[in-house]
Amino acid sequence: MPVVPKDELFEKYLKKAITEINDLGHEIAAAGDGPRAVVLGSGHPLADIMLLKFDPKPAEIQEGVAFFGRSGQAILKSLQRLHVDPMTIYGTNCLKLAGEDEAEALPYLLRELHIVQPRLLVVMGEQALRFVNELEFPLADKLEPTLGAVQRFTSTIEVLYCPDIDASLDEQAAKTAFWKSFKLIGPWWAEQPPY
Repeated sequence: MPVVPKDELFEKYLKKAITEINDLGHEIAAAGDGPRAVVLGSGHPLADIMLLKFDPKPAEIQEGVAFFGRSGQAILKSLQRLHVDPMTIYGTNCLKLAGEDEAEALPYLLRELHIVQPRLLVVMGEQALRFVNELEFPLADKLEPTLGAVQRFTSTIEVLYCPDIDASLDEQAAKTAFWKSFKLIGPWWAEQPPY
């Protein structure tokens, strides 16, 4: 059996992930009928870190992209401060459509997690944490609402729970609470071996 070089193997996985994430995006877009605006995840389809918040805000709905606007800018600045390459991030919402029923959204996020296969899932806010616990992800541990602690989710995915970024942008105490939790991505990232 021939040995496939590591870079070639990664390229094959990347092509597959791009195809699958695009197919998922097309399915979600097809479900967005009339007033139900579609908001898709964005970033590297094989990201090491997946950011997750519960629902899209007006700027995201207008652009159709998760983490567009204030929350995205705040995250980008935070990643720069932590020396984490933003090209290794994928961001999404639990709910992909405006006015979407949670039961309808669960399979979309489940597929997204299977495609991206992050090493760290950053769950932002109580609603997002509850949603992840309802996913019934294979062999997953139940997540606890412990701020700023890295938890085991599966044998290959860890979780960092943080306050909701959107609720943290307008007052200093909330910003500080978010940063205290989120900044743990820096040490986590520094300890990760490259693929």
